[in-house]
Amino acid sequence: MSSTNFVLNAQPDRITLDAARSAVIVVDMQNDFGSPGGLFDRGGVDISMIRKAVEPTRKVLAAGRNAGMKIVYLKMGFRADLSDLGAEDSVNRTRHLHFGVGQPTTSPDGSPGRFLVRDTWNTAILDELAPEPGDVELYKHRFSGFYETELDRILREHGIRDLVFTGCTTCVCVDSTLRDAMFRDYRCVLLADCSGEPIGGDKSRSNHEAALLTVQTLLGWVSDSESFLAAVKAYAGSAARAS
Repeated sequence: MSSTNFVLNAQPDRITLDAARSAVIVVDMQNDFGSPGGLFDRGGVDISMIRKAVEPTRKVLAAGRNAGMKIVYLKMGFRADLSDLGAEDSVNRTRHLHFGVGQPTTSPDGSPGRFLVRDTWNTAILDELAPEPGDVELYKHRFSGFYETELDRILREHGIRDLVFTGCTTCVCVDSTLRDAMFRDYRCVLLADCSGEPIGGDKSRSNHEAALLTVQTLLGWVSDSESFLAAVKAYAGSAARAS
């Protein structure tokens, strides 16, 4: 067994990850989705479950970096002219425009912004999860982070095989990206408490829970931040003893 391997408790069963060949994927944890004054918040969408995922995600990112894992941030963001939003009658364009994408807004810090437009406060990563030197940031213009982006190329250039998913929203952009990763033969783990989903939050069984069940049944593995932190801590301890 490689000295960079660690075992993660997960469903449907434990999985052995190689830290040197793993990446933590942070999906859309940006101001428009997870901050007061962002697109979701101003549109009346409950962001509490996204906010709840911030602290466990922060801990996972710190542990992942210490273990030598690559950190990749995906951000939903369109060009200023909205030319990458899709055809005039496409679902991607019509639904996003309905939610106010591209509309001007004033950010909480007083700066001018536009909903889900690149290089504004709106599409910046939440302050608590700010990228560090060496991390990767990629814009995407569809729900999946693999669609017309450099994500697959970057992961393969770094020899990445295993992906640990965090982010929002669970059943849309996280699910879409995870599915595309599985189709490309990456092994995917979703950390349940590091993701959030407002759709169906008031139902007896939420879309978040349904997405978790689908992942652990067909698409990969489901774990949580506590299990991840414990596994990385054990790995770090064994590495220190070996040295």
